[in-house]
Amino acid sequence: MNIHVDEPLTPAGRVLVQPAMDQIINCVLGLDRPVGIQLVRSVISDSLILNHPRFTSLLVKDNHGRERWKKVELDIDRHIIFLPDAVDGSNDDDEAAVNDYIADLTVSCPLSTDKPLWEVHILPAHKCVVLRLHHSLGDGVSLLSLMLTMCRKVSDADKMPTIELPPSSRSDRRESAGKRFWKLLKMIWFTLIYTFEFFLRSMWVRDKKTVMRGGAGVELWPRKLATARFSLDDMKMVKNAFVNTTINDVLFGVISSGLSRYLDDHSPKPIKEGLRITGAAMVNLRPSQGLQVFTELMKSGSKSRWGNKFALMLLPIYYHKNGSDPLQYLKRAKMMIDRKKFSLEAFLSYKIGCFIMKCLGPKFVSSINYRIACNTSFTISNVIGPREEFMIAGVPVTYIRTTSSSLPHAITMHMVSYAGKADMQILVAKDIIPYPEKLAKYFEDALLEMKEATLKIRCEC
Repeated sequence: MNIHVDEPLTPAGRVLVQPAMDQIINCVLGLDRPVGIQLVRSVISDSLILNHPRFTSLLVKDNHGRERWKKVELDIDRHIIFLPDAVDGSNDDDEAAVNDYIADLTVSCPLSTDKPLWEVHILPAHKCVVLRLHHSLGDGVSLLSLMLTMCRKVSDADKMPTIELPPSSRSDRRESAGKRFWKLLKMIWFTLIYTFEFFLRSMWVRDKKTVMRGGAGVELWPRKLATARFSLDDMKMVKNAFVNTTINDVLFGVISSGLSRYLDDHSPKPIKEGLRITGAAMVNLRPSQGLQVFTELMKSGSKSRWGNKFALMLLPIYYHKNGSDPLQYLKRAKMMIDRKKFSLEAFLSYKIGCFIMKCLGPKFVSSINYRIACNTSFTISNVIGPREEFMIAGVPVTYIRTTSSSLPHAITMHMVSYAGKADMQILVAKDIIPYPEKLAKYFEDALLEMKEATLKIRCEC
């Protein structure tokens, strides 16, 4: 990948630096022991970051106001922030203290544009480091791939960690012509429906007001952050209860159950059965993931471009009172996601966005994305992480958690899997949702209830 001096930003990158949608990824790496400045400095100095144009370039504007990358000499010390003392001396809980620190960063600490748009915050008192990366540098998949090139397996110090990719969903070529034609009709039908719905959401159609919906200006409100922890084995057990079910199906079933329970417990008035709660999901459009992405993008002459290759998709869930069968939430989530898979909504939203930006500019596209966020209720993303424990410079990593800058949503959820676990960071506007720990508990309980129901079905069989 050869990026020359003053290379223009990608279309998605230009949108992500606009004031309305300015996005910074805050990734926390839990460590087995505290680390100091010299170790972090040596890791960066020996990494591919120094050879990566995005990490050694300033964000500038040319005479026409178009954003570009300008290559500069990197001063590593300006990117390392060392905080020797506890970030919250009044809080003995490391997780709560770090979450409070990250929550403050999401609304009050933009990255300085007089240096490349990334930082490393070292928190030795809490045995972790915080990687702050502007989203214009790349999407979650490509940035994770870059980070993993600096890591080695705990079980084998000579090998890099691997990412457990989801099984291929290619269609069986032996399908009859009639079945393929029926699938084509469904694709056209669902694409038309969901693309039209996407257009309406970008204009005036919005979710009904609830105790957990945000709106314009909410991105500036103070935030709180909580962590929901899941076992991947539990999620896979529930997934295997139904044919062709995925981890994302289980995740949305858990979210549907948890949000329904939150509304039951905190809404001042009864909620209508079937109330729609719409999420904005980030969908990776790359044909491959993990280290393969990074290898392809760093090749000279590669047709792939580094940057952001994701699209926005609307994923609705519906309020239902908790009944005797928690797996009903999974069944409804699977039905919705299966229909979405038939459509080209994500692909078209990306292509149409690029076309509109060429015609009307990134500010207009940014305003559309902002309006969609105002008209929906939450953000959700799920990144598949390494399946084995890994270490950086001989220091084992105990967890990976990530969140982004605040949005007009009152709830933003980012899940990353790592070594058999999946941690979801739940960022909320604390004046709307004052106790996100309760919401995290609702999600954790929802998965456990689905697991128990799955075990019960197995026993009956």
